[in-house]
Amino acid sequence: MHAYTTDGWGELFLAEAGASAALAGLLFVAMSINLTKILEVQGLVGRAGEAIVLLVAVLIVSTLVLVPDQPRVALGTELLVTGLLAWSILAVIHVKAVRGRIGPSLVARIATAQVAVLPFLVAGVSLLLRAGGGLYWLVPGVVLCLVVAVLNAWVLLIEILR
Repeated sequence: MHAYTTDGWGELFLAEAGASAALAGLLFVAMSINLTKILEVQGLVGRAGEAIVLLVAVLIVSTLVLVPDQPRVALGTELLVTGLLAWSILAVIHVKAVRGRIGPSLVARIATAQVAVLPFLVAGVSLLLRAGGGLYWLVPGVVLCLVVAVLNAWVLLIEILR
């Protein structure tokens, strides 16, 4: 695998695209099962949105890396834009949560979600500069996004019923 070309990354990102799409589908099922409760409990709509944003970000990033023969600068720009878009949407969700003073674990939730998408931004900039690690930054971003999204899905499916 190479840090600044997509050579050798196909299998990993094909798996990540499939995993994120499957998890997003399961999340929608979980949300439909507990929709009334999600709408009733303050903060859970934002948490659901956060999980969806993280999973869709992984799906988009994985899809972009799979585009054959894409120039490095184009991929770097796409990753940077995807990371900025995901981060911006999460920031809006988190600002609303802070204004609503939702829960004691809010700081940890915000920090983990924000940190999860930052590697996408770093990967984009790194590809553009051809320095600093390139595509290797996507691995922690994808893993963190999936972990945070699964934890949010757990709350929306299981913890909500306690």
